[in-house]
Amino acid sequence: MSMKHQKQPPEKGQRNSRNKGKKVQKAKDFKGTLKRLVNYLKPFKVRLLTVLLTALFSTIFTILSPKILGFATTELFQGMMQKIKGVPGAGIDFGYILEILSVLGGLYLFSALFAYIQQYVMAGVSQKVVYALRKEVNAKLSRLPLQFFDSHKHGDILSRAINDLETISTSLQRSLTQLITSMVTLIGIIVMMLTISPIMTFIVLVTLPLSLIVTAKVAARSQKFFRGQLQVLGMLNSHVEEMYSGHVIVKAFGLEDHSVNKFNALNEKLYELGRKAQFISGLIMPLLRFINNIVYVLICVVGSVLVMKRAIQVGDIQAFILYVRQFSQPITRVSNIANTVQATVASAERVFEILDKREEDPEIPNAKMLTSAKGHVRFENVTFGYQKDNMLIQNMNIDVKQGNTVAIVGPTGAGKTTLVNLLMRFCEIDGGKITIDGIDIRDMERGHLRSFFGIVLQDTWLFNGSIRDNIAYGRENATEDEIIEAARAAHADYFIRTLPNGYDTLLNEDASNISQGQRQLLTIARAILSNPAILILDEATSSIDTRTEVQIQKALNQMMAGRTCFVLAHRFSTIRDADTILVMNHGTVIEKGSHDELLAKGDFYADLYNSQFAHGTKREKIAPLE
Repeated sequence: MSMKHQKQPPEKGQRNSRNKGKKVQKAKDFKGTLKRLVNYLKPFKVRLLTVLLTALFSTIFTILSPKILGFATTELFQGMMQKIKGVPGAGIDFGYILEILSVLGGLYLFSALFAYIQQYVMAGVSQKVVYALRKEVNAKLSRLPLQFFDSHKHGDILSRAINDLETISTSLQRSLTQLITSMVTLIGIIVMMLTISPIMTFIVLVTLPLSLIVTAKVAARSQKFFRGQLQVLGMLNSHVEEMYSGHVIVKAFGLEDHSVNKFNALNEKLYELGRKAQFISGLIMPLLRFINNIVYVLICVVGSVLVMKRAIQVGDIQAFILYVRQFSQPITRVSNIANTVQATVASAERVFEILDKREEDPEIPNAKMLTSAKGHVRFENVTFGYQKDNMLIQNMNIDVKQGNTVAIVGPTGAGKTTLVNLLMRFCEIDGGKITIDGIDIRDMERGHLRSFFGIVLQDTWLFNGSIRDNIAYGRENATEDEIIEAARAAHADYFIRTLPNGYDTLLNEDASNISQGQRQLLTIARAILSNPAILILDEATSSIDTRTEVQIQKALNQMMAGRTCFVLAHRFSTIRDADTILVMNHGTVIEKGSHDELLAKGDFYADLYNSQFAHGTKREKIAPLE
């Protein structure tokens, strides 16, 4: 986890998120995104062919039914007319009608069977596609640099990785099968209608372009509202995540009404966009029904004329009307699919935006390995800037010997956290090099490099799980005795055993069921258990009472013995015993030496020190510490 990104101050994170949220999203490439999404289906060509064939058989059996049912209607009509006319021996052949009904039952049964196979296979395909997308997104997020997370709302990222992928999953499973079925149905119905009457078929086909135009126009207008709906949903998720994770701060500053008002504003905007999107897309079906009703009237009139001319049978009119009804269903279904595809493509675009973000520099082939790091760290002419035209660090040179403790002090924005981020390759340097035991860190894999570090942050991070699991997070396959020994070394064992379930006590999502000081003890125990070669302490005792701090400092001193330690200091009382103190300002090391040496110089460090301990001494000239 990044020291910068992990639990960063809410003011900075929220400010960046707001600025990002105000940017107007550029127009999307619908065709390009759809084509890219379709590429994920290519590995499943055989299964998709199976879906196509089963859809074909299922639809054919359904399409044949009206034609066969028309034979039964014709038999009933002719039998009744002959009896009315008094034709000797006239009657209805119920045996023939029973045979027709038996055939229809068989057709419906086979149609249902093939429809089930179609849905079953397509469900597997859609889940595998989304499974692959989830893996890609998860892997991508692990490779993205810190700048991405610092400039994007967490809620929006979660919305893209969860909600948008779920939209894609549902759409693939339902819409694709419906699209295949609808297309096959349309073609089959047209063929069957032509066999009955080309004139009536022509009347139906003339109305088809009108139906398609209505569908396309309405779908195009609804697209922008569906896209806006997804954007606002991401903003709403982010707001809820921020407010509930920081609910104590919200209450402490009395900003509950402000939080509720912001939620209501986003919720209202989401409601308006959703209402407009559904209203506009909902116009399609009423318009299509109106067109279809006109078609029914024309078919009845023309069909009656053809029956009187004996060009077709009465049963053919019934079959044709059923075909027209079936003909309108796939068009209506396609119109609904059009809306779903619009929302799906909008979701896919948001997912692909993550996948297209610039990643961390790729690992080099044949990376070097350190069997065990000693901890000799050197910065040689290091240059770095978050923006290429504004370098934060320039020509930095630091030499930290094995086992030395180095404290880094300086005002806010001096570059203390950035220095550690560079050391752990959370950010890549723009010039110079950083070495550990003489090996350039860029020649090592990031995971291998970071395995040499242990971190205790000022803002604790514990996950939802047992206390035992949280401590063991510092080392894989740690034994029970090792976990308990680490807890004792961190002076956490006593308070853990006072809890109802001891080491099996479950921490909630924010670990708010234990105190802040106890959370800090657990993070220290986790660092002790990891047994790192290089230790990074970011004001590790800031949340602990004075008495416990003395005990913890002793435990830390034991753990720091023989290890290279970087201490990011906010309070000067914690760094007096450091071997070397680096004083940073504007990304540059401006002073270096021991505590006594730097005080004796009476320069920048002395000013910083006096601003804390000598009331009023040059305080007005010193920037506040982080």
